[in-house]
Amino acid sequence: MSIAALPATPAALPMDEIPELPIWRLSVEQYHAMIQAGIVTTDDRIELLDGWLLPKVPKNPSQELCLGLLTDWLNSILPKGWHLRSQGPITMAPRSEPEPDLAVVRGSRRDFGDRHPAPDDVALVIEVADSSLDRDRGRKLRSYAASGIPEYWIVDLTAGAIVVCRSPNRSRTRATYEDQQALTRGQMLEAPKLLNIEAAIAVSDVLP
Repeated sequence: MSIAALPATPAALPMDEIPELPIWRLSVEQYHAMIQAGIVTTDDRIELLDGWLLPKVPKNPSQELCLGLLTDWLNSILPKGWHLRSQGPITMAPRSEPEPDLAVVRGSRRDFGDRHPAPDDVALVIEVADSSLDRDRGRKLRSYAASGIPEYWIVDLTAGAIVVCRSPNRSRTRATYEDQQALTRGQMLEAPKLLNIEAAIAVSDVLP
């Protein structure tokens, strides 16, 4: 049974609004059990974030172009011992398993035949944002920071900028990135710090 057959949450419900009545939030283990039971399938474009099942927003042509340009650049500079994943899950226990647009992950693909990468395996996650900007700059940023993801890039297509977020503050009350810098056309985007390489690309070369 696909989760699409279940009653849908009203689309107008604000993302950060929490009902007053007691509600049930999923753990990563429960989410995996739903996948194994066929309740959640590959046809269900969702991801688990802070215990909530959130819809994944379809990509438009400009987002796909940006993702392709970033993929080409990152693949050309990644040192040995790292690989690039596209829209693959990252297990951030206990209640999150987001699927970022891109992630730079330590090791080879074969290292993850029986599990998804964890935050300690990740150097960088990237979200290319258009209509999903509020979520990517809000709930997702806090979730990535709380899990200790060292670097998070938000490609803001509406503003023509790449927000580079570093130095995660894992505060339980309000996790965030202490260092956030918006790069625009005319500036250079440097490789993720954890890779320890000197490489950069013009922001205009990876924007539509």
